[in-house]
Amino acid sequence: MTIPRGAVANYLATTQRRFPLSPEDRMLFSTTVAFDMANTELYLPFVAGSTMVVAGKDTVTDPSAVLALIRRHGVTAVQATPAFWQMLLMHDPHAAKGLRIIIGAEAVPVRLAETLARQAAEVFNMYGPTETVTWCTEARVEPGRGAPIGRPVGNTRVYVLDSRLCPVPRGVQGELYIAGAGMARGYQGRPELTAERFVACPFGPAGARMYRTGDLVRWNADGQLEYLERTDFQVKIRGFRIELGRSSTC
Repeated sequence: MTIPRGAVANYLATTQRRFPLSPEDRMLFSTTVAFDMANTELYLPFVAGSTMVVAGKDTVTDPSAVLALIRRHGVTAVQATPAFWQMLLMHDPHAAKGLRIIIGAEAVPVRLAETLARQAAEVFNMYGPTETVTWCTEARVEPGRGAPIGRPVGNTRVYVLDSRLCPVPRGVQGELYIAGAGMARGYQGRPELTAERFVACPFGPAGARMYRTGDLVRWNADGQLEYLERTDFQVKIRGFRIELGRSSTC
C-alpha cells in the first residue's frame, strides 16, 4: 500500500478534533504495528502530548493483565476491536467503566455497543479500510441507537452507489465508495489491482478517484451509514482482512 504523508496528517488532525487527547490523557497501545489501526495509538498521543501506555504481547492476550495495566497506569483512552472488548467484558463486566473508547475494524454487535455506551465516558464506532489510512467514518455510540458507522471524517467524502455508480436512496443498500484527502495512492507494485479498486470519481473534478470498498451499506433515517455485509467472500478475524480461497492476507 502506498499512502502519502498528507493522508496520515489529515487523519490525525481530524481525529484529534473529534476525539481530542490532552497531556493529562493516557492511551493504551495494544495493537500490533502491522495493523493500520495502530496509527491512532502510535501517533495520536505524540501529536497531543499525551502518554502512551504500552501493553506487551503477552499482556494483550490476558484480560486480567490488560485490565491491571489499565488501572495501574490510569489509562483514560482505549482503542480496540469488538473481539478485544468482548474478551475484557467476559472477564470483568465493568471493564469499560469511565473510559473513552474507539471501537472498530469489525462490525460491532449491537449488544456490545449498548454495553459499552452504558459504561464508558464516550464511545466512537469507527470504520475505515487500510486504503483510507485508518478510519474514514465515525459515529458516537449511544444507548438505544444501535451501532451505525456514522458520517465521514474531515476532508472525506463517501458515496453509496448502485452497479451503475448512481447514488441510491436513503434506506436502500449500495456499495460504499470513499474519496478525499485520506485515500492511498494504490497498491505498491500492483497496477492492475489499483486500477480495479481505485476508480474514477464521477462526483469530483477531472482526475479525481474514489476507492471501491466492497462493503454494502445504507443511509439510515438519521443520515448515518449502517454497515450490512460484504459483496465478496472477504472476512475479518480480530480486524485482519482475509480473502477466503487465497493464501495471503492484507
